[in-house]
Amino acid sequence: MSWQRSDNRQLDSLRPHSFQLDFTSTPLASVLTTSGQTKVLCTASVEPGVPRFLLDSGQGWLTAEYRMLPGATAPRHRREYLKLSGRTQEIQRLIGRSLRAAIDLKLLGERTITIDADVLQADAGTRTAAITGGYVALAHAVKKLLQQEELEQSPLLEPVAAISVGLIAGSPVLDLDYSEDVAADVDFNVVMNGNLNLIEVQGTAELGSFSRQQMNQMLDFAEKGIKELIAAQAAILA
Repeated sequence: MSWQRSDNRQLDSLRPHSFQLDFTSTPLASVLTTSGQTKVLCTASVEPGVPRFLLDSGQGWLTAEYRMLPGATAPRHRREYLKLSGRTQEIQRLIGRSLRAAIDLKLLGERTITIDADVLQADAGTRTAAITGGYVALAHAVKKLLQQEELEQSPLLEPVAAISVGLIAGSPVLDLDYSEDVAADVDFNVVMNGNLNLIEVQGTAELGSFSRQQMNQMLDFAEKGIKELIAAQAAILA
């Protein structure tokens, strides 16, 4: 018997998603990314200079920071101060790796782009929303740098997006909300570029194991969802 979704979505359907550009005005670029009840504010800031290991290389850098605001969950999520949790560190490294695949750092010059992803409301899929929205913030920032003649040509390569997919009651399920994430026997996070080439796959069986055929089904679902997200990115950036 296949899994019945509480919001009556098809198993291979995304939650309603949207991007709101320039949600805040202080950073160079910002976007409020919404995926169902999950809301992530992604901002892009640009500073001159690079980390020490890139000094005098002529190459730029992109890094990311991720935080979940205390009110993003119920009960309240404890604020992280001096010591970041292992989960937070792992997620922000994933965001940075994923978005570095979207940009030619040599064309960026010796500048550092920081993508900040702050979770305003969490209903699962925060890391994937941060990557998808982070790319929109990055591309919007690059557009502004070109308009300001800070860059001579765009360093962007391919768009990047990410989505979660799982296995529940033997059925592949796309874009899990919290209730589904808790129920999933297998949980995957998939990152792809505009050519639908894989950048990263994080997957594990929470209970038991899964077959190669089931893994292929989940990746097919993820590819379908990412194609839709990349089309939505292109539409808002146009």
